[in-house]
Amino acid sequence: MSVPVELPAGRVAVRAAFGAVSDSPAVVAIAHGAGAGMDHPFLTGFARGLRDEGLSTVRFNFPYVEAGRRMPGPAAHAILTWRAVVALIRETLQPEVGAGLVVACGKSYGGRMASMAAADGLDVDALVYLGYPLHPPGRPDKPRVEHLPAVAPPQLFVEGTDDPFIQPRPQLEEAVASCRDARISWIDGGGHSFEVKGAKRPAPEVGAGLAPLVAGFVGAV
Repeated sequence: MSVPVELPAGRVAVRAAFGAVSDSPAVVAIAHGAGAGMDHPFLTGFARGLRDEGLSTVRFNFPYVEAGRRMPGPAAHAILTWRAVVALIRETLQPEVGAGLVVACGKSYGGRMASMAAADGLDVDALVYLGYPLHPPGRPDKPRVEHLPAVAPPQLFVEGTDDPFIQPRPQLEEAVASCRDARISWIDGGGHSFEVKGAKRPAPEVGAGLAPLVAGFVGAV
């Protein structure tokens, strides 16, 4: 499916994939990380795992991916994309499956963009971050946290304990403590993509393995 996005320079369209589950309690919109689009095996596995848990899913691309670029565009473009995707879900897809909730979920960059959109009023009921990029690796002096206290919906940070984007870990814990309603679920030994040393698993399996945790959070919301 295609989602129109009104950018400052004009309308563009981004690709999306709707995985419908009848009578699901929520539609989970899933955004990709900075270096990969919506078809990355981790995300397809994660989305499949959520559907196995009874949740409908929407994976989508940001405009820079559709344009064939590797580096993300302006944050404002990603925020506008999040708004367009959520509006489409609210108007069309949510009624189709009878879902009560819309949840914004993103891997790394996609999650951070969702949090920025939510701080600016994005109409979602909860947010899930898969490896929130608290700061560039090795640069804890450059935290990306100023907007987090403005996020009103409940937030779940799913984080690997060995993720270089959140070291030292107490810095993330302090950021989450500053939020209105947020919690962390730690993946022991996990890196930024939840890989665990000595336990090689294919990316779709790693993604699917996070689905029950996320589904439990959505159910609690």
